[in-house]
Amino acid sequence: MPRPTIRDVAREANVSVSTVNRVLSGAEAVKIETIQAVREAAERIGYYGVGTIKAQIASRRSKLKFGFVLHQPNRTFYKMLGTALTEASRAIEEHDIEVEVVFAQDLSPQFIGGKVLELGETCQAVGVVSAVHPVVTQAVTTLEEKDVAVFALISQLSATGNVNYVGLDNWKVGRTSAWAFHNICKQPGKIGILVGNHRYRCQEMNESGFRSYFREYAPEFQLLEPISTFETSAVAEEMTERLLNANPDLTGLYISGGGISGAMNAIRTCRRSGSLVSVGYELMDNTRAALLDGTLSLVISHPLQRLARETIDSMIRAATDPNRNARQTVILPFDIHTRENI
Repeated sequence: MPRPTIRDVAREANVSVSTVNRVLSGAEAVKIETIQAVREAAERIGYYGVGTIKAQIASRRSKLKFGFVLHQPNRTFYKMLGTALTEASRAIEEHDIEVEVVFAQDLSPQFIGGKVLELGETCQAVGVVSAVHPVVTQAVTTLEEKDVAVFALISQLSATGNVNYVGLDNWKVGRTSAWAFHNICKQPGKIGILVGNHRYRCQEMNESGFRSYFREYAPEFQLLEPISTFETSAVAEEMTERLLNANPDLTGLYISGGGISGAMNAIRTCRRSGSLVSVGYELMDNTRAALLDGTLSLVISHPLQRLARETIDSMIRAATDPNRNARQTVILPFDIHTRENI
């Protein structure tokens, strides 16, 4: 077959021959969207000048750097989130994006706030998972005064929406979890509640929505006072064992905060898998196994790839839009998993 020509590329891309010539010559007046359309057409028909067109796209890409402060590196969900954010940035063709991810072993407000400020020195936007604390709030304010956008991920940093946010509607998450207990439990009874730290707005809203559902629809259930796990598996395991031993008649366990692996270990150790209705968060290898063996009844999770994509897109808007003061709130739908749909 004859080798594809510029005329063939123009026809495939639905543009003029002169437009293809301008793309190949690197003319500044051609829009990036047009260059991409010509590149795609050239790839489809096997045009030999694809490399030249890609070089023109690369030369037009603006350079951006985004930083993220996530939780400890040993926590699977945050490793998955860090990978998803990096992959989402690489999929962006219009910009050359560098991503720096910091996994904070120390979750103190002082450490988190310091890392946010540090990243803000070199990044156009910073994403952070953090508890609400004046030290963190001050770090956010300091960066935004320097036109560095800050995004709260997973857990909101403000009740009034004056800090950018990408995550779930945690009130709905809590009420959906309560609905699950109401409909899965064979009869009303005691439900234990584990939280990591009430300073995380996501967990505070989870519990608030959870209790509001029971007040409205199932007041015959007894909700116990929440037990803090301090975001660690070891504490969660110890607290769960104490809870189960002190309440052999416990009907359900709501794991709304960090330390889910420890809580699952305790359920297994106390031989309550399958006899205790339990709801936790995030679909990972360990929670998938727990669904299959009956340790968990239901898992609610973030749509990780979409969360990462929406975060990167929002950061690009914040870094490139002249109206940088506009706040962005992106509420994602959540996924629901049982042993029957994984």
